[in-house]
Amino acid sequence: MERVPILKIGDILLVSIQVDMSDQTAIQLQEDLAERIVATGCHGVIIDITALDIVDSFVGRMLSTIASISKVLDAETVVVGMRPAVAITLVELGLSLNGIRTALNVERGMELIAASRSDEWDEVDVADEDPETTATP
Repeated sequence: MERVPILKIGDILLVSIQVDMSDQTAIQLQEDLAERIVATGCHGVIIDITALDIVDSFVGRMLSTIASISKVLDAETVVVGMRPAVAITLVELGLSLNGIRTALNVERGMELIAASRSDEWDEVDVADEDPETTATP
């Protein structure tokens, strides 16, 4: 059985799918990724599907499941490298990929995760402010 490599880049895990996704490979990827998120404390997962020429409903469901698992473990998922034919196929299959953000390439995916984390920290900072010590005009 082939395993999909998971690389750690800063606070992000990068998954580059270079093989055809069998049921067993997908299940192993889900388990491996969940373990790596917990072990590293990463808050972002980028799944690069540049090498995939076609996507069927199984792969679409697998991506959604990975995004759901990641979200439960406090990591945002971004799918990058989607080819136009793959996007058309996903839409035709009616797969909306809930919980998954997309970007054109890895660099933009990393920027998207960084911006998302920055927004979350801004929200935490605002929520943590004490209204009695915050100056008001």
